[in-house]
Amino acid sequence: MTWHAHLQLDYRREAERTVARFEHGGPLRILQSLYPEGDAVCHNVLVHPPGGLVGGDTLDIRTTVAAGAHGLVTTPGATRFYRSTGAPALQRAHAVLAPGARLEWLPLEALCYNACQAENRLTLEVAPGAECLGWDVTALGLPHAGQPFESGRFTQHIEVPGVWLERGRIDAADRLLLDGPLGLAGHRCMASVFFIAGEALTRERREGALDAARAAIDAHPLATTAGATSPHPNVVVVRVLAPVVEPAMGLLQAVWAAWRAQCWGMAAQRPRTWSV
Repeated sequence: MTWHAHLQLDYRREAERTVARFEHGGPLRILQSLYPEGDAVCHNVLVHPPGGLVGGDTLDIRTTVAAGAHGLVTTPGATRFYRSTGAPALQRAHAVLAPGARLEWLPLEALCYNACQAENRLTLEVAPGAECLGWDVTALGLPHAGQPFESGRFTQHIEVPGVWLERGRIDAADRLLLDGPLGLAGHRCMASVFFIAGEALTRERREGALDAARAAIDAHPLATTAGATSPHPNVVVVRVLAPVVEPAMGLLQAVWAAWRAQCWGMAAQRPRTWSV
């Protein structure tokens, strides 16, 4: 039996508070809205009770953020793509930001088990005046458990329509990609953190974001396998390779904190679930 779950999450500004409302079908839930940094920013934890996806499963997450609202979405644990002998498993997230909206899309990592057939899609529609700070983390296999990624396929798709598209497929049989010096070079975790604006960033803001990211990278042990760039006037991105998730996530959190301060003048309020 396969699971098909969907969630519609809507953020609205009501007086001085960002309020989240949602509807769901299947095993996908939002926990209580939290306000650790005051009414302006609503923190939510997205929960998938089964804990993972097998062949044929689909998770469909739709988010809207209205003008003046600021939502932060994270998860309590990794998304797990388990072994599949048939249809692929699909996680699809689509967010639409109105002018003046802010969204922080910060799920924990996607774990690709050996022999998975999976696709992870993220689409962000960011109106002029809106901004999104988010990340994506993918781990191949379970090195700590002695379960390498030896078979299977994983497709990653990140898109800002008309602005930025990154799509790639990793086949476990492609050893040149996984182990070659121009590929993952033996690393089994790849991660990106990105700042996306609905209109071209000024040169001052773009250079400030790049400088802040590079300072965080230079201070981190992964400095030799990470880099910051601006592939489009609306986008700044940091890409990271690491042997396992933990150091990559540490660097992404450092860049997230630096960008929150640099781009929004806000302190980094870590969601409680990151410390569990």
